[in-house]
Amino acid sequence: MTTKTTKQSIVNAYLKMWPREVLDLRNGSQLLPEVWNPLQKPGVYVLYRDDHPYYIGRATKLSSRIHAHANRPKDKYYNFWNFFSAFIVNDVQHIPEVEGILIAAFPTENSAQPRFKKLAIPAKVARMVHSQRLITVTK
Repeated sequence: MTTKTTKQSIVNAYLKMWPREVLDLRNGSQLLPEVWNPLQKPGVYVLYRDDHPYYIGRATKLSSRIHAHANRPKDKYYNFWNFFSAFIVNDVQHIPEVEGILIAAFPTENSAQPRFKKLAIPAKVARMVHSQRLITVTK
């Protein structure tokens, strides 16, 4: 008898480059469920200034956190972003790691540092690249 194992994904879904304005869209007095329902889950979000990642954060309820960034003028990031992406992470244990990967991958305003080791380019490799560039430039 063979048992089928199911692979659990760390990221269950994502939304990419939604404009900030979707957070204010209403049907009467109700915010649009098409916007809010996907954001009722935990995960990691990216605030963008135009098409550049500006800030990466995490939340147990993405809607509350992103809405706070968009609607509280005293929020540190209030004036500096116009798009957002979000990654739905159902197992909250994985949220810090996903956030750390994104912070490590993109230059942002984050002061937080990933909790894993950063590897620098070895000096020998850096010298080889530098000398290769000099050869290319002088040709």
